[in-house]
Amino acid sequence: MRIAFVDSGIGMLSTAAAVRAARPDADLVLSMDPDHMPWGARAPEAIVERVLAGARAALGAGGRGEARTGTGAPSPTGAVAPDAIVVPCNTASVHGLTSLREAFEPHTPVVGTVPPIKPAAARGGPVAVWSTVATSRSRYQQSLIEEFGQGVEVVPVPCPGLAEAIESAAPRAIDAAIAHAVARTPPQTTAVVLGCTHYDLVEQRISDALGGRAEMFTAAGAVAAQTLRRLGIAAAPELPLTGGVAVLASGRPTRLPAAALAYRSGAALTRVPQT
Repeated sequence: MRIAFVDSGIGMLSTAAAVRAARPDADLVLSMDPDHMPWGARAPEAIVERVLAGARAALGAGGRGEARTGTGAPSPTGAVAPDAIVVPCNTASVHGLTSLREAFEPHTPVVGTVPPIKPAAARGGPVAVWSTVATSRSRYQQSLIEEFGQGVEVVPVPCPGLAEAIESAAPRAIDAAIAHAVARTPPQTTAVVLGCTHYDLVEQRISDALGGRAEMFTAAGAVAAQTLRRLGIAAAPELPLTGGVAVLASGRPTRLPAAALAYRSGAALTRVPQT
């Protein structure tokens, strides 16, 4: 079983780690795109191009770093597709899912990411949605708030520079960006939606900066569960760790970037499979 993750950078780590925890036997392919990041500042058609390029780069990439056939369905190019493709990025999901599904489904399920506004609002408000500046202003996020807000107060909180600081694993910049967002989060907030997957990597730091008063909501667990559902398999965390992890940098085989190892999710993905 081989699962590909497509994102511009290390925002994919929390979702990939959640999948690995649920299925230690799965081979994972982390297809990053450092040559063209960040994607969020690009035009929608350019984001589609990069998402498709990331998925195509994962064709034939094995979970232990080597090219291999795997068990996936043939792709339109004749290469072997992963058994599932996951897009652990809100922006990339908004713009790229339709094109990915046209290219790979029905043989290969494609799973996107949606900010968990619905479960956060279900517990009552007020709710703050932390996201990038562009996403905070987007019609997409506003439509999610309107659809899933369930009548509670939901406040968008733009977080300038936070994703970039996390990508670089720069502690001072991370703390400064978090402080900026905390200052713009209503004091009565009881739930915070992490609307950028990068933010998952510093979830505890965000919670601590808010004084622990707000429950954190992330999408990683739900996306991992949906991936297994689409594959028709159950979670089996008790299985031995036999699945490998392959990393691609704009299509080139590589190792996890040094910044990834600063986070628990990144470190978890470096565990060596049992033989």
